Amino acid sequence: MASFASGSSRISPKTKTYGVFLSFRGEDTRDNFTSHLYAALLDKGIKTYRDDQLDRGGDIWAQLGGAIEDSYISVVVFSQDFASSKWCLEELVKIMECRRVMGLVVIPVFYKTPPTNVRFQKDSFNKSFAKHELNLRKDAYKHQEKVRSWRNALTEAANLSGWVSASPGI
Repeated sequence: MASFASGSSRISPKTKTYGVFLSFRGEDTRDNFTSHLYAALLDKGIKTYRDDQLDRGGDIWAQLGGAIEDSYISVVVFSQDFASSKWCLEELVKIMECRRVMGLVVIPVFYKTPPTNVRFQKDSFNKSFAKHELNLRKDAYKHQEKVRSWRNALTEAANLSGWVSASPGI
């Protein structure tokens, strides 16, 4: 029987396309914090995925999900209005799933919002969930599962070690 560690029988992990997948609420951070972070990562030679790399006319979710799976690290930039975007929440669910299943490294950054607001869905996060719950009431079971998955992903991500912005009031 051949050893997996010898010669041609060696199994190597798949090389991923991206070093980092950036997850963020575009309206909040695209033209400030995230653009600076993106530029710094590229300057260090780290291939980084940002949503402006989507192929026009392509399936957005398939591209985002594929890029998440094809990354070693995901940096999630939590801002005040992060939870107002269903896209951001769905992306976060996928990121946390890839963390559990594939070993994706997840680094949260709390930009002008304290980790406790994310962890416990307080303040602007609570307001966003109230709006989502109103919009999703048509299918009660689907609604409950979706909201539960979003809340769990936020709590799980906020419990990871990350960085907190040094903004006043935080």
